[in-house]
Amino acid sequence: MADEPPRWRKGSCHCGAVRFEAFAPSPVEVERCNCSICRRSGYLHLIAPGTHFRLLSGEESLTAYRFNTGVAVHRFCRVCGIKPFYTPRSNPDGVSVNANCFEDGEAPDLIVEEFDGVNWEANAASLAHKSKAGD
Repeated sequence: MADEPPRWRKGSCHCGAVRFEAFAPSPVEVERCNCSICRRSGYLHLIAPGTHFRLLSGEESLTAYRFNTGVAVHRFCRVCGIKPFYTPRSNPDGVSVNANCFEDGEAPDLIVEEFDGVNWEANAASLAHKSKAGD
């Protein structure tokens, strides 16, 4: 893994209706969560400040899903069903990009950390710093 400074990296849902950019270095730490929705979807969380995310196209192709407390806003492409990003409950001022949704040649090297989302209440505070600019 060669260190690379942060840059804007392009990504999308599977069908390409939803396109985004995320500002991230390489390598970058991401979380693999074992909660019910993340485990089933294989989501890898790259949590960043809201200013490090730009939706380029596809707002009209997104649909939202909320469960449990309703704070997290899970946004899916209504065409292909992929969730390329969402607003996480742990970081409502930021965004969680699905690191699996970066375009070929755009993905940073990933340092995958396990996150115990099954016991979310006990562990969520460990993620709070990730949406602060400068981290």
